[in-house]
Amino acid sequence: MTTPESDLSALAASTQGIYERHAARFDAERPKRLHERIWLDRFLGQVRDGGAILDVGCGAGDPLATYMSDRGFQVTGVDASRAMLDIARSRFPAGDWRHGDMRTLDLPERFDGILGWNSFFHLTPEEQRTTLPTLADHLNPSGVLMLTVGPKAGEVAGQVANEAVYHASLAPEEYQAILEDLGLKVVQFLKEDPECDLQTVLLARTVSA
Repeated sequence: MTTPESDLSALAASTQGIYERHAARFDAERPKRLHERIWLDRFLGQVRDGGAILDVGCGAGDPLATYMSDRGFQVTGVDASRAMLDIARSRFPAGDWRHGDMRTLDLPERFDGILGWNSFFHLTPEEQRTTLPTLADHLNPSGVLMLTVGPKAGEVAGQVANEAVYHASLAPEEYQAILEDLGLKVVQFLKEDPECDLQTVLLARTVSA
């Protein structure tokens, strides 16, 4: 769904409010069949056994954080929506759920893997450029980063609970250049993967790994 360019700035600022208002509906309608398994396994296969994973934009924690925890990884979930985190805490009271914004992330820990699945792409292009260094700063020297992005540079509107929601992407070449400057190498970049509901996935890891 396309939206006039003049409306995109306002739409980008509305994302958190949309998830606050529609947390329960989003969680209920969010597919739990784990179509992401193929990519989660690729991601986890490059993280040390039992490693620490940061799930930015974790939402209500199911099914992604559930899957990673069940595989023996230590998952910390961060989300800007308190309503989504309330669901996560009620569902998994022993989990490590933290309220925060990936754009201003400043955690004391460093992680073996960082996942931004269906969350990072809600940031504007400029926010993505400034957030990538923040995420890289939270990785251990052998860290792995996986994000869902777009197949090309641009801004569009999707939908959550019948409301328009903002999405953006940089060009694949720009992601690669930024990550290389941060000491990460793109391991895989697949546009509109037919095995993953046509999602575009970027997987990178630190060059020293």
